[in-house]
Amino acid sequence: MSREISAAPRRPYRKRRRAEQEDETRRRITEATVALHGEVGPAHTTVSAIAERAGVQRATVYRHFPDERALIGACSAHWRAANPRPDVSGWAAIEDPDARLRSALGELYAWYDRTEYMMEKIIRDAALVEPLREAIAGVAGWFDAAAGVLAEGRSGDAARGRAAIAHALEFDTWRSLVRRQGLAPAEAVDLMALLATVSWSPAAPARRSPRAAHSGR
Repeated sequence: MSREISAAPRRPYRKRRRAEQEDETRRRITEATVALHGEVGPAHTTVSAIAERAGVQRATVYRHFPDERALIGACSAHWRAANPRPDVSGWAAIEDPDARLRSALGELYAWYDRTEYMMEKIIRDAALVEPLREAIAGVAGWFDAAAGVLAEGRSGDAARGRAAIAHALEFDTWRSLVRRQGLAPAEAVDLMALLATVSWSPAAPARRSPRAAHSGR
C-alpha cells in the first residue's frame, strides 16, 4: 500500500509534462508556419514543408491543426502578438491634428518597414486563401478607427479630407512612395501630411470654361 501511495504523485507530473510537450510542439508548428508565410507566402506553404521545418510528422500537424483555418488563425495571432500595430490611443493624446498625423504616419511607416516581408505576401495571397481573407478582415476596423482619430479636430471638406488620411494610412501608399518612388520615410510623411492638409480645405467651385460660360451652359 505504501508503494502505491508513493507512486501516485507521478501521474499528475506525467500529465503535466505531456501537456508541456504538446504545447511546445504546437508552438514549433505555429512558428514554422509563420516563418514559411514570411518566406514564400501562405498560398505556397504546404503541410509537408511545415512538418519538416517544425521537426514533426504531417499527422502531428493535422492533430494540432485539423484544417487551414485553424492553422492560419493561430499563426495570425502569434504574428500579431510579436508585431503589434501602433497604438491608436497614443495618437489621440496629441492635440494638434497636423502633429498627430505626422506622428501617426511616422510610426505606421516604420512598422511597414519592419513588416513588409510579411505584409506584401499576405496581401498578395489573400485572394487565393479564404481563411486568410477572413483572418485579415478585422484589419479594416483598425484602419477606420485610426482614420477617425486622425480626422478629429479638423474642419472643412470632411469626405475628401478623410479619404486623403485613409489613403495615407495604406500599406500600398507607403510602398509606392518609399520603395518605388525612392522617397525617404520622412519625405513620404511630409507629402502625405501636405495632401491631408490641402484635402481638408474647402473645395473650390469648379471653374467654367469661357466657351461654356458664353454658351450659357
